[in-house]
Amino acid sequence: MSDRTEIVIHPVSPMGGRKVSVHALGVDADLGRAFTPADVSEFLRRAGLEDVDLSEDGLIQWEGGGPEVWSANI
Repeated sequence: MSDRTEIVIHPVSPMGGRKVSVHALGVDADLGRAFTPADVSEFLRRAGLEDVDLSEDGLIQWEGGGPEVWSANI
């Protein structure tokens, strides 16, 4: 088991937005449904993870498209 923090932004939901989840210290947590990158930043800030690079080259695993994808129509 890895002690590394893993942040996942899931694909766009049919209801809109993208689920944000984090795995840290052996615990999985859903942080909420983000509709913009600013939402992701706020969820991470509330979880104590500030100044996280939101780019595709950063710590975050983007599923179903990168930080520019917020609609299922893209």
